[in-house]
Amino acid sequence: MNALPANPPDEGRVALLERLGSRSIVFVGLMGAGKTAIGRKVATMLSLPFIDSDQEIESVSRMTVPELFERYGEPEFRALEQRVILRLLENGPQVLSTGGGAFMNAQTREAIAGHGVSVWLKADLDLLMERVSKKQNRPLLKNPDPRGVLEKLMGERYPVYAMADITVPTRDDRKEVIAGEVVCALCTYLGIAAIATSDDEVEP
Repeated sequence: MNALPANPPDEGRVALLERLGSRSIVFVGLMGAGKTAIGRKVATMLSLPFIDSDQEIESVSRMTVPELFERYGEPEFRALEQRVILRLLENGPQVLSTGGGAFMNAQTREAIAGHGVSVWLKADLDLLMERVSKKQNRPLLKNPDPRGVLEKLMGERYPVYAMADITVPTRDDRKEVIAGEVVCALCTYLGIAAIATSDDEVEP
């Protein structure tokens, strides 16, 4: 039976949040992997605040990410992104979704390791292409061969994303299903019994 995941039972959620402490759950991965959509779902399931680092950057700079790229270039954008994420990480516990290039910065990775649990949403090329082609706001894909660019980014970034604490494969399934798998993976990582995220019985 494919029941929609309910909010986790209180005691399981409390145990997870106790182990998490003041750390943030930080989503990393390529554009189109679903970091914001899945992040929001996980935040709802765990009753935690959700923050998207790109939205926070836009709010601080009063410019969109594409405008920042265009006006200042990628290195300047990455420096701003790093400062914003380091500041956000001081506010845990929360669920934080980061831009695709954020985890490539060694200092940002170090800060995430110190103040968070990182979750890599790993997606295949076809899924990413299908999703990103629907949006025109991807500065790195303003190129005659966006698939080639994505393939190159996967080659460069996947070995670094693999350093995340948790890897959850994402696919063309309901957000609730993937979010439930993230919560189960968090339980395993934090060493607690799995939380029931559906009507199914969960082994103790």
